[in-house]
Amino acid sequence: MAIEQGPPTAEDPWPVALLGAKLRDWIDRLGVAWVEGEITQWNVAGGNVYGKLKDIEVDATVSFSIWSSVRSRVPSDLKQGARVVAAVKPNYWVKGGSLTMQVVEMKHVGLGDLLERLERLRRALAEEGLFDPARKKRLPFLPHRIGLITGKDSDAEKDVKRNAQLRWPQVEFRTVHTAVQGDRAVAEVTAAIQELDADPEVDVIIVARGGGDFQNLLGFSDEGLVRAASAAATPIVSAIGHEADRPILDEVADLRASTPTDAAKRVVPDVAEELANVRQARARLGLRLSHTLSVEADRIAALRSRPALASTAWLVDTRAEEVARDLSRARELLDRRIERSHSEVGHLTGRLRALSPRDTLRRGYAIVQTSSGAVLRGADELDGATPVHVTLGTGTAVGTLEADGPGPDGSGPDGSGS
Repeated sequence: MAIEQGPPTAEDPWPVALLGAKLRDWIDRLGVAWVEGEITQWNVAGGNVYGKLKDIEVDATVSFSIWSSVRSRVPSDLKQGARVVAAVKPNYWVKGGSLTMQVVEMKHVGLGDLLERLERLRRALAEEGLFDPARKKRLPFLPHRIGLITGKDSDAEKDVKRNAQLRWPQVEFRTVHTAVQGDRAVAEVTAAIQELDADPEVDVIIVARGGGDFQNLLGFSDEGLVRAASAAATPIVSAIGHEADRPILDEVADLRASTPTDAAKRVVPDVAEELANVRQARARLGLRLSHTLSVEADRIAALRSRPALASTAWLVDTRAEEVARDLSRARELLDRRIERSHSEVGHLTGRLRALSPRDTLRRGYAIVQTSSGAVLRGADELDGATPVHVTLGTGTAVGTLEADGPGPDGSGPDGSGS
C-alpha cells in the first residue's frame, strides 16, 4: 500500500508509521560516524553487547549495541571504563520507536593521543604554577586523624591502615569510599576531597589506589579533580598506582607516595623509631652535659690552684710596702706643707703688725676724734673747748680740747687739752 507523502496537517495528519519511516530514512542518510568516549556500561546478552558511551568532557551519553557478528572484530579486553573510538551507524527502529547506535568498529584510543592530551594539560597547569614546590604544604609531624579516599575493601585501604597503625597505634582514620576507576571515579573522588578538606579534625588526606593500567588511572589526571586537590587547604598525599605510574594528581599533591604502603610510612612516624631517637638524643645530651661540666670543673680547679686564689694574703703583702711608702711620703709632704704655711703665716703677721695702726699708737701716738667720730687733724678744727675721744696704744680717754695758737707746722703749739 502506498503511503501518502504530502505535508501533514491537523485535518490530514501523517500516520505514525510514516513519521517513523521518514525518521529512519533521514537517519540512515547520516551514514557512519567516528566518535570518542568512555564506556560506562557494558552488558553482554545472547552474544550481543549493549552499552553506553559517555563524552570525555561534558555530560552527554549515547547507547550503543554491538551485534555478535561485529563483536568478534573488536578487542576482547574492552570493558566498562575503557576509553575508545568507535565507528557507529545511527539506526532508528520504527517498530519500537527507539534510536540506537550500531557499532561497526571499535578500538582503544591510541596511547599517543592520550599522552599528548595529558602532556598539554600538564604543561598548562605547570604554567599556572600548580606544580610549584613553594605551594606545597608541610605535612604534620603526627597527624591525629587521617582522611583516606580509596575503594571499598580495597588492598590499598588495608595497606594504608595496617602500616599506619603498626607505626603509631593511636592514629585515627576517616575513610571515604569512592570509585577509583570508571565514569563515577572523578566526581566521587573530587567530592571526597572537598568533604574531608572541610573537616577540621582531618590533618592530612591520602588518596590511595592500587596499581592499574594506564587507562584505569586516567581519572586521576582529570582537570577538575586536580584543581580540587590544588585548592584544598589540608595537605594531600597522592598514592596512586606504582612507582612507574605518574598521574597529574601526583604533581599537584603536597606529597607523592609511590604506593599506599609508602604513603602510610611517610605520613605516620614510627613510634619505635621516634622513641629510639628520643633515647639517643637524651644520651647525646647527657654526654655533652657531662663533658661540659667536667671541663668547667677542671677549669675552676685550675683557677683555684693559682697563687692569686690559693692565698689572699699575698695581695696585702705585696701592697704593704707600697702603702707604707705612700704613707711616709704623705706625712713628709704634710709636714713640709705645714712648715711652709707656718712660715707664711709668720711673715704675713709681721707685715700686718707693721701696717697696723695699733702698733703706731703703742709708739706714743693717739687718735683724736670729735663726738661725731670725725678725726681731728689740726688745731684749727677745734671750736673752743671741744669734746673729744682719744684712742691710745692701750685704752681710750675722753675730754675736751681747746686751741692754743698755731704750732710749728701751723697747728696748735703743743696740742695740749684742758
